[in-house]
Amino acid sequence: MESRLLHQAGGLRTYVLLLDKGEEAVTSIASFAADNHLAGAAVRAAGGCREVRLGYYEPVLSRYRHSHFSGQHEVLALIGDIVDNGGRSELHARAVLGRKDSTTLGGHLERLIVFPKLEAVLTETPAHLHRAVDPETGMAFIAPGEM
Repeated sequence: MESRLLHQAGGLRTYVLLLDKGEEAVTSIASFAADNHLAGAAVRAAGGCREVRLGYYEPVLSRYRHSHFSGQHEVLALIGDIVDNGGRSELHARAVLGRKDSTTLGGHLERLIVFPKLEAVLTETPAHLHRAVDPETGMAFIAPGEM
């Protein structure tokens, strides 16, 4: 992965990341955030992938249902946040993927193998907008009282 600091103002930073063939995006982006002490950031990305695992939260079961897709897909939109999960930086994101027949897939992003590239922008968020993982649901929310 290549990275570059694009902007810094008021103590907040914006980075661009370029992930390469074969990289696993969820762990690569979370590791970058941890290495650069990003406790909270908005993430948006686009590119391509050859493998993806998506989740769908089942409220009745209080857990995610997982779906795995192989083959080339366009990452049309990947949006989410770097969140604090017990002191560990974690990517909590949703993705919309395009298929060759122009249909789409979407869901909670759990794993994504890049092919050929994935371009991501991380924009650090002020402390009062940081999200944390809710232990009951595993979902990331702005903490109550932080708004």
